[in-house]
Amino acid sequence: MNPLLKSAAMNVLALGKAYPTRLTPTRDVHSLIESLAPRYSGKELIRFGPARDGGYLVPDDFDGIESCFSPGVNLISGFEKDCAERGIEVFLADRSVENPAESHERFHFTRKYVGVTTNEDFMTMDDWVASSLTGPGTTADLMLQIDIEGYEYETFLAMSDGLMGRFRIIVAEFHDLDQLWNLPFFRIASRTFEKILQTHTCVHIHPNNHIPLLTRDGLAIPPATEFTFLRHDRIDLGRHAPFVTLFPHQLDTDNSAGLPPVALPKCWHR
Repeated sequence: MNPLLKSAAMNVLALGKAYPTRLTPTRDVHSLIESLAPRYSGKELIRFGPARDGGYLVPDDFDGIESCFSPGVNLISGFEKDCAERGIEVFLADRSVENPAESHERFHFTRKYVGVTTNEDFMTMDDWVASSLTGPGTTADLMLQIDIEGYEYETFLAMSDGLMGRFRIIVAEFHDLDQLWNLPFFRIASRTFEKILQTHTCVHIHPNNHIPLLTRDGLAIPPATEFTFLRHDRIDLGRHAPFVTLFPHQLDTDNSAGLPPVALPKCWHR
């Protein structure tokens, strides 16, 4: 057998999963995980949305946020409703449903997916925001809550730096993180996180317990994970803010009550 093919086959067997591509070096996966270690923002974390799936922890820093953009509409709109009750205009988008699960006078719905291009079925975040905010005060801060089943990577990579800087708070569920061991996927995912970390600091991580952890080389990875980011300028001590050491947060709850709980592995926090 060709030595390269033999090495790849051994890697696949060692991992116990059928990755048909080169595996990512452990040091690179570890370095990415370390870069995402949550820091204290100096602002209290509060919960928006329901107690289970669809609820997220966010820093209590909403004064001046004009609008929330929330691509990915599911059977629950509790997070968006809590935003609306704070006086924030909420823009929702999803091609797969007719309307949001709940109605509110501050909800604005577009029946399209969000992704890397704009056409009949898709739109980029930049085009969506530009078409939604046409009145005065369009430079105000925004919030992003995104859960779009894997399309989050292309959506972030396609977003302009100017728009990234307008999102004071970003709440995102990232999917397929067990594929970080797959080198082509790792390159896309790591570029995505690097782009976010240029302007934002991770302040909270919560693993979704719908899928069990994947562990390799001492690194336990939750395949679906919820991240909360806060823009650098809103962090009290900036990039010198101390790391969060206690997980789970007292407001964290399992996404699914019928499945075993999944705590954030220690390799994800310092």
